[in-house]
Amino acid sequence: MQTTVEETDKHTVKLTIEVPPDEFAKDLDKAYRKIAQSVRIPGFRKGKVPRQIIDAQVGRDAVLGEFLEDSVPDYYREALRENDLAPITNPDINVETLGDDGEPLIFTATVEVRPRLTFAPEDYRGLEIESPPVEVTDDEVQRLLDSLRDRFAELETVKRPARSGDYVTMDIRATVHDEEIAEGTRPDYLYEVGSGEFGEKVDAELEGKRAGEILQVNDTLGPGAAAQAGEDVTFRILLKEVKGKKLPDADDEFAKTASEFDTLDELKVALREQLGNNKERQAEGAVRDLALERLVDRVDVDLPETLIDEETGHRVEHARERAEQLGMPLEQYLEAQGFDELRFRADARDHAIRAIKADLVLEAVARSEELEVTPEELGGEIARLAQALGREPKEVAKNLDRSGQVVALAGDIIRSKALDVLVSHANVDTNIRSDGAPADAETSTGSPNEDPEVDPSSDHEPEQGETS
Repeated sequence: MQTTVEETDKHTVKLTIEVPPDEFAKDLDKAYRKIAQSVRIPGFRKGKVPRQIIDAQVGRDAVLGEFLEDSVPDYYREALRENDLAPITNPDINVETLGDDGEPLIFTATVEVRPRLTFAPEDYRGLEIESPPVEVTDDEVQRLLDSLRDRFAELETVKRPARSGDYVTMDIRATVHDEEIAEGTRPDYLYEVGSGEFGEKVDAELEGKRAGEILQVNDTLGPGAAAQAGEDVTFRILLKEVKGKKLPDADDEFAKTASEFDTLDELKVALREQLGNNKERQAEGAVRDLALERLVDRVDVDLPETLIDEETGHRVEHARERAEQLGMPLEQYLEAQGFDELRFRADARDHAIRAIKADLVLEAVARSEELEVTPEELGGEIARLAQALGREPKEVAKNLDRSGQVVALAGDIIRSKALDVLVSHANVDTNIRSDGAPADAETSTGSPNEDPEVDPSSDHEPEQGETS
């Protein structure tokens, strides 16, 4: 099969595909067999009707139509693969010759395609990246220890006013237009001040109040209220009791209670190690994100509007699905979050452009490095996907192949490997302190960074930064 590619417009190409008779003969024969199975002609068994009888009784045009419908898409996809083209629209196909009398089958396919970037190694190697700090300070260990103590705290009734982090026992009743809302009405409810369960205004009103006080708070229902989101709600609260937390002493007995360690010093060592491991994983993810960001910033590429619109549409649809899960239309969901649809779609478009550019630069790196996906890599990814779905890998592989998504999965693997190349050849500066200054700078008196969220009682690891 021979293919010539001609650029007819910006982002649009015309493929002229020539299929020799000996190559399409088997597909033409398949069309005859398919028709022979579907017609009944007296004197012939089903499926055993000769070609000349089919031509006479059914018509050769019908056979050629079946042949073109089944086989031309395969020839077209093969031509795309041979020329490394990625279509973003359906092709406009025109048959030039039908392959009669020993002539080849010739057809054209005009289609809009993704842009293709070309990189030399020097274009993407040597990126300057600043790695987030991975050092663990004594203050961070202490804060994590205090957080662990907080989980083992006991509640005790206090006479002082409530403050954030306290628990209060209260009767709360929520009404919309004098109609009680069951989800916001709780008698004798133990509530953590600052948790945000009933909104920021309720928390703000509870702070500084004492047991016995009666409160009324007017607010607007958030997205979690489904169909009633955005409506005005009135909360009436009787504050019955204020309970403060009494933390256990930080000693060896606490270490034995809260962990598998016998001493507080051993627990602190473990917490420091966990913080360090988490920071290293977070730093690795951040470096990957920054490497991609640096390369994307270097690229100025004209993107087809079709491609941008499609990616933007995916993002809008994803938001719409989230809104529907909460039982409301997208417009109401956005309004409850303080967004208007115009601004949301503009943001979605900006993120879509960024994501497309990220894919294009990684694909260019992959071509430059001649990266490929091995069957083992693809099989491993399918196995992980099958495990997450609770299904058999063979079933998942079959479904991916049938839907064409296996190509997208292979593309994800290729882009991940290309990102590995970016990071491995980047100049990563790890000589940064946790306060953002170079490691050899004088000690700063600024406040330390906040701890990452970690749970010393579990093996959960935070996810690395995502890349598009």
